[in-house]
Amino acid sequence: MSITLARTRAVYDISEVQGALDRSKGRSPELDAFYERMLDTGAERFLTTPSSTDALAPLAEECPNFDEVVGDLTRYLGLAHAGDAGINVMPILLLGDPGVGKTHFAKRLAKVLQTDCELISMNALSAGFVITGSSASWKGAKCGKVAERLVRGQYANPLLVLDEVEKASGSSQSDPLAALYQLLEPETARAFRDEFIDVEIDASQIFWVLTANSTEGIPAPLLNRMAVYDVPAPTPEQAAGIAQRIYGALLRELKLGKFPPQLGEAALARLAPVSPRDMRKTLLDALGYAVAAGRDEMGADDIRPKPGPGKARIGF
Repeated sequence: MSITLARTRAVYDISEVQGALDRSKGRSPELDAFYERMLDTGAERFLTTPSSTDALAPLAEECPNFDEVVGDLTRYLGLAHAGDAGINVMPILLLGDPGVGKTHFAKRLAKVLQTDCELISMNALSAGFVITGSSASWKGAKCGKVAERLVRGQYANPLLVLDEVEKASGSSQSDPLAALYQLLEPETARAFRDEFIDVEIDASQIFWVLTANSTEGIPAPLLNRMAVYDVPAPTPEQAAGIAQRIYGALLRELKLGKFPPQLGEAALARLAPVSPRDMRKTLLDALGYAVAAGRDEMGADDIRPKPGPGKARIGF
């Protein structure tokens, strides 16, 4: 059994916030309100660390094709315990085809670490202010995702996911990836300054997880700041295990106690090519077909994977 240990860490200087509020008083009601919130909530945030490397075992079971990532994280967690310090993990980049489970893995990792998770979709991001905030002198200005998560959240080490980072676009004046040169380096991230607020914030404990289909479009200096993992599609054996776990969870969730607890070989064979991302919906649909037919058992014919991209499909 593993519990989560939590100490606290100051993510900004209260006196610096008070000074910034005094200097800006009356210029921007939104900025004043943000400074006052920083003062009200205080500077201390939880810094979480699982008490045992066993905490990562469910993640290894649920996402078996991420075994290399989980293996490294387990060793880093062991180092944290050996030195009695917080887990120190460099930013990671998960590469893999769509559907292999990259985003799901990141969200589950945040749960294992018992911290907040912020997902930032980069495929439509054309400006860096989403991450770093915009100048308080601009109309409608506000802080970026980093400052917002550290100020409004409970944790000094939230997990921030930059999804499909290779699809971010911008100009030389507004590069959405520019802020990462500072934020992915712990030394410089300790003195991160959001464009909206005139206060340094310690962003060095953020756990960065970036996902991409390929490294094309990602600058080499950023790649050098990350541990890069090629995530394969699950093997047939791994896909079978994933399917069994999702199927069991659906039976419990839907209270379908009359259905067999295990999938048959024919059903597993039909599910083998289904991506982890689509597995739950495919099984949910299959259970629906079985119930509609008046059966208490799901057959292989009930499993009807949707067509791939480029073919007609219905989406919600």
